[in-house]
Amino acid sequence: MFTKRFTNLSPYTPGEQPRDMKYIKLNTNENPYGPSPDITEFLKSMDADRLRLYPDPSSLRLRTVISEYYGVNAENIFTGNGSDEVLSFCYYAFFESSQGPLLFPEHTYSFYPVYTTFYGIDYFKVPLNRDYSINLEAFLKKDHYTGIIFPNPNAPTGMGIALGELDSFLSKVQKNRIVVIDEAYVDFGADSAVSLIGKYRNLLVVQTFSKSRSLAGARLGFAIGDGALIKALNTVKDSFNSYPVDAITQELGIIAIKDTDYFQKTVSEIIKVRDEVSNALLSLGWEVLPSAANFIFIRKDKVSGRRVYEWLKKKGILVRHFNQPGIEDFIRVTIGEKSDMKLFLDLISDYKQVDK
Repeated sequence: MFTKRFTNLSPYTPGEQPRDMKYIKLNTNENPYGPSPDITEFLKSMDADRLRLYPDPSSLRLRTVISEYYGVNAENIFTGNGSDEVLSFCYYAFFESSQGPLLFPEHTYSFYPVYTTFYGIDYFKVPLNRDYSINLEAFLKKDHYTGIIFPNPNAPTGMGIALGELDSFLSKVQKNRIVVIDEAYVDFGADSAVSLIGKYRNLLVVQTFSKSRSLAGARLGFAIGDGALIKALNTVKDSFNSYPVDAITQELGIIAIKDTDYFQKTVSEIIKVRDEVSNALLSLGWEVLPSAANFIFIRKDKVSGRRVYEWLKKKGILVRHFNQPGIEDFIRVTIGEKSDMKLFLDLISDYKQVDK
């Protein structure tokens, strides 16, 4: 009844969205602040009759606004139904096992291996450095590969890579292999590689409106890269679904990226709270990896990450635990509003169980 490729699928497991009780959700890296107030005004006044018409399949107005913000041409922008869809199209367009395995970090965004199964692509997990940072030099030691993908900052560690390191790395990568840098969290303190796309034609940068612009529910992502790469993504899109970004979402994206004051205000507040929480946890004896994202990755000696996760859940706070060897003692904590983070700190300061 089912195809062999279907039976081999191992789907991505998203963060919990529970309905059994009200939780403080610090588990899915959602922005604690709403989208731009201008979006609220737009939705109140929107003409519903527009919905009988198909959206612009090229998202030209949206791409133009994005291109102006980043100082590139509209031809260098591709838009999709969330950055996950954009990443999926990248896999289809640029990676195949006949060229070798796809390279990505050992501990990283868990959708990467899911897509390799979906598209039948071999992969190799490149070990992290001992401090859990991405080891770019280890990538360069591989001679045979179909491409490279990694987040900056990485997830779930939150650690960023400096622009100079990215530049040096890209200069040594095989020119006929695509490098995708997934910048879902870049606005919270990491260096974007967008300025390098004119220098490296094999570089594609993927970003999202979900995190820093509070549009996770709208599903809007985009890629920035050389025109040839963007053309390839459009070919994949038009072979799958010519209208992935609906008319309302296109308008929301335009409004969100134009409201730079609100964007900078909310991002700055999240960074401020993140640093305050990190310092508080360090004073309580927790190890906190240096984060350039809207979350922190923490652990404590002789404390089980899973038991901390379960204990916090019983107390009404959801965090994320990854039951993977090497990071099983960590929990990932989204940065919420200051009041929510105070409740989290009050609780975690009471966790004194030595349980390993």
